[in-house]
Amino acid sequence: MNFEKSIFNNKLPIKNDFVWYFPKKNIEVYLKREDLIHPFVSGNKFRKLKYNLKFALEKGFKEVITFGGAFSNHVSATAYACKLLNLNCLGIIRGEELRSLGKENFASNPTLQFAHQCGMKFKFVSRKAYRDKEKLQLEWASKFPHSYFVPEGGTNQWAVKGCQEMLSEEDKKFNYIAVSCGTGGTLAGLIEASENTQKILGFSALKGDFLQHEIQQLSAKRNWELITDYHFGGYAKVSDELVIWMNNFYHETKIRLDPIYTAKMMFGLEDLIKRDYFSKNTRILAIHTGGLQGVKGMNEVRSAKGLKLID
Repeated sequence: MNFEKSIFNNKLPIKNDFVWYFPKKNIEVYLKREDLIHPFVSGNKFRKLKYNLKFALEKGFKEVITFGGAFSNHVSATAYACKLLNLNCLGIIRGEELRSLGKENFASNPTLQFAHQCGMKFKFVSRKAYRDKEKLQLEWASKFPHSYFVPEGGTNQWAVKGCQEMLSEEDKKFNYIAVSCGTGGTLAGLIEASENTQKILGFSALKGDFLQHEIQQLSAKRNWELITDYHFGGYAKVSDELVIWMNNFYHETKIRLDPIYTAKMMFGLEDLIKRDYFSKNTRILAIHTGGLQGVKGMNEVRSAKGLKLID
């Protein structure tokens, strides 16, 4: 079965159909709408899964096992893609407090509810155990020796290969390529596919600069920079300032952003432009990596705390 044909409703490449113009500096930001690839396997999640699942099918694996948090875009996309390809799917989910969730309670978590409806089964592990990914994978590999394992976030050599396909020939005209990053696979793919004259900016959604080492393991090129100032408190942390900014952006452009990744990148780009990080006459390509399924879960969390919601 052709994985790409089986989930695409539209043809690639995804066009850069939105331009954000800053006239005082003559700076243009183009947004590549990878979020439009597919309703359920969108953006970099499709790119990362493409060659992983193609490999699994070619090698005759019948089950895919992967890892993620309770609101993970990767978990959601993997569940749907496996359903499409008739692969069994198991999610190792971070958070032992979720063990008490029965099938009737999945409605309290839209991501797990969707993944469950797609046929994914779950095993919940403690946050402490989840931190040691290598040990965790070895443990589950011994229990399921005939299953294919996809890492958390999908990042491995197959993911990097898939993410290289985000860039087309026409994208060589840009001075900068910008993307939000969590595990580094998407950023590494863009680095590998870029021209040496281009600079790739990775906006970390996590607090800290530990991704530097991860990216260096995935790419030998050095035409990139990790931007660590726009994480808004860390992974899955969202402030009222960011939500207000996202809502204003949506009302002005009719483009939805996800709060965990792309919104932080776009906020950061605007701030860097205002701070004169970029020279005049610069052309920037920003990648919309999808992840919009997470908005519902984020709003439920914020609603319970009486906080401002994402439109």
